[in-house]
Amino acid sequence: MAQFTYSRLSHLLRGSGNKLSVSRTRTEVKPGPACRVQFTRCQRSVDSKTLQERQRQQMVKGLPKQKPITGVKQVLVVASGKGGVGKSTTAVNLALGLLANDPLKSVGLLDADVYGPSIPKLMNLKGNPELSDNNLMIPLVNYGVPCMSMGFLVDDSAPIVWRGLMVMSAIERLLRQVDWGSLDYLVVDMPPGTGDVQLSISQNVPVAGAVIVSTPQDIALLDARRGAEMFKKVHVPVLGLVQNMSVFQCPNCNHQTHIFGSDGARQLAESLGVDLLGDVPLHLNIRETSDRGTPVVVSAPDSPEAEAYRKVASAVVQRLQEVNT
Repeated sequence: MAQFTYSRLSHLLRGSGNKLSVSRTRTEVKPGPACRVQFTRCQRSVDSKTLQERQRQQMVKGLPKQKPITGVKQVLVVASGKGGVGKSTTAVNLALGLLANDPLKSVGLLDADVYGPSIPKLMNLKGNPELSDNNLMIPLVNYGVPCMSMGFLVDDSAPIVWRGLMVMSAIERLLRQVDWGSLDYLVVDMPPGTGDVQLSISQNVPVAGAVIVSTPQDIALLDARRGAEMFKKVHVPVLGLVQNMSVFQCPNCNHQTHIFGSDGARQLAESLGVDLLGDVPLHLNIRETSDRGTPVVVSAPDSPEAEAYRKVASAVVQRLQEVNT
């Protein structure tokens, strides 16, 4: 089998790359001024509705048609309004939590953060994906989870110097030109923010639901709200919020300290009308296992930290069932 490398992908991506008119009908009205005013208001109302309908039709024409990913039943996106809130760590442990809760399910993991891929480090995976007989990239697998990331195509220190169109083409290839096999869930680790990648995936792929990750800190919650509102605008169900780094417990005296604030994500979830999927503590074990590429759900399955992620996974499955019924 041939290997698929960054240079080959760059070469492929570099090679790819009705005015709205509204008519108003003039109608002569012979009755008096009061009738003319009433008619004018009615006519403006009709014209406004007609304009809105035509604008909606033009918008629909401009959007790509959503097509399912071959072999994937449900796509879950894990997003955050800003970086540094533990989104990728949450995405990895969510995928492993789904698998731990129900080993009969098959779960995949896609790293959609082209500029800053984290999945190779978190999942302890290296190497280039091979190509199948159908010229599809074969995901790298660890802990029973097939993974795909731009990090498999570049060196650890190599920057991705691409403009937006090339990034969109790369995302399309990571979605469509990968042999995912048969998956019950594909967990997508989104880049932070509300930019092109989020819109591209939301508009091209039927997304079953979005999970928003935030710390309880006010500045993180502002961006988390923007992220949730963005998914609502593109008609992606927001399954709920995960409050990450919710509390720090001293390993010596067991005193709990809310370093980033208390219950901020819970209050945000209530104001948005969505569920709080769970609290994940700020714990040294999570950081150390993530840096080693041995996520806490698989390396310390009986720990309270792993239990927190499994509870989040259970809440996600429950919300998916509610959304689908």
